[in-house]
Amino acid sequence: MSSETSAIGHGLDPERMPGHIAMIMDGNGRWARKRMLNRVKGHEKGADVVREMVRTCRRLGISVLTLFAFSTENWGRPKAEVGALMFLLRKFLMSEEAELIRNNIRFNTIGQTEHLPEDIRQTIDLVKDRTRSNDGMTLNLALSYGAREEIVRMARQIALESKAGLLSPDAVTEETVEGRLYTRGMRDPDLLIRTSGEMRISNFLLWQIAYAELFFTQTLWPDFTEAELIQILKDFQRRERRFGRVN
Repeated sequence: MSSETSAIGHGLDPERMPGHIAMIMDGNGRWARKRMLNRVKGHEKGADVVREMVRTCRRLGISVLTLFAFSTENWGRPKAEVGALMFLLRKFLMSEEAELIRNNIRFNTIGQTEHLPEDIRQTIDLVKDRTRSNDGMTLNLALSYGAREEIVRMARQIALESKAGLLSPDAVTEETVEGRLYTRGMRDPDLLIRTSGEMRISNFLLWQIAYAELFFTQTLWPDFTEAELIQILKDFQRRERRFGRVN
């Protein structure tokens, strides 16, 4: 089934689909706590939802899906939880590699991945290499990511290039900035979704979401479903995007 047929089958206009969806996957811990389970169980259930969202977005023809998997601030969580998250990340990558290849999905990461454990970095590099030529969809995992750090890193790079005489300050444009962000070469998100009822951006893609449509849902991430994503996409298609202009 083509992505256009799939979109129409869900009552969506294939001509008005977002090209890039970003998601803040929040609520795993609360989901587990409500069921008197260890927080890790919430993360395990959340990984199943990641798998479903990747499949759904690929089927609908979304070009880029960016998932906020682990922030720079998350390093401050208890060591046992961080260790469990790293284990689940490696397990997810190893188990999903074949499906990414089969579904023509390119795997990518954004963030300070050099801070991740060595075995995780090796697995990331392996999956990236094996999916490098895929062009059906790009799956971005934001790992050890923080938007302020990304912007500081970009500013430092421009300053160094300017100091070295490689870049004139007068020549710095929006394109100059975008070319030095983790997301260089990608379109900006059209739609940002955050689960769990929190109404915050939480240091995620601050430059890139300047004109993204924002959608906040009360649903905890482990309870988020394809049906709810479809409803959000229908809401997205009803919105009028003017980008500061008047129609």
